[in-house]
Amino acid sequence: MTNQKVAIITGGSSGIGRATAVALAKVGARVVIAARRAKESEETLQLVKEAGGDGIFIKTDVARQDEVKQLVELTVGKYGRLDYAFNNAGIIEELMPFADNASDTFDHIMNANVKGIWLSMKYEIPHMLKNGGGSIVNMSSVAGIIGMAQRSIYVASKHAVLGLTKSAALEYAKSGIRINAVAPGAVGTEMLEQVVGDSKRKEAIKAMHPIGRIGKPEEIANAVVWLLSDKASFVTGHTLLVDGGFVSR
Repeated sequence: MTNQKVAIITGGSSGIGRATAVALAKVGARVVIAARRAKESEETLQLVKEAGGDGIFIKTDVARQDEVKQLVELTVGKYGRLDYAFNNAGIIEELMPFADNASDTFDHIMNANVKGIWLSMKYEIPHMLKNGGGSIVNMSSVAGIIGMAQRSIYVASKHAVLGLTKSAALEYAKSGIRINAVAPGAVGTEMLEQVVGDSKRKEAIKAMHPIGRIGKPEEIANAVVWLLSDKASFVTGHTLLVDGGFVSR
């Protein structure tokens, strides 16, 4: 990557999004952090600058079409182009028996995890076409590969991400836009802490990973940076598992 590359990272306020913003800054990309939480996003931006990078924060709710459209327009207005996008924003579902889930819960999760990625690509792709190409990585999960009891809506949303990724990848492969997905196992983030809670449950989750631990945000970031880069120039429509062997059990 050169210092001319411009990258959008949704969900860039913390966790994997923050780690990816810093990793991209270190390889010279200009970084646009998109998220709902301003304070945490400004902290990410400070880390980007400390890493020698350049970037801006644009407050964005990816489930809102007007805000996603504005995000991409402001990015191109500021930097003149868009080369990379990591569509990472999303939420998880609390454990809930299938039949007890509410319709509002379904809409909330699908809006954030699926509609948000669809909207992001809808507005990112036309600007990448103007550049003659680009690269997109969408956030899925091991839950996009397997089933999980009592997390049916979240699992469905992450499967849907892979469907969007593969379909868009086929459509734009000859236009120079590569579109892939990353599927992490459990990663040490704020979101995991919210879901896991007590240390006994955390140990149980660790034991589900043959590698014997949960992942680090930087490990997922490294995979995303590789997929975005020209080093992955023959990779499109692919789902890269970064899961410590979780799915191979």
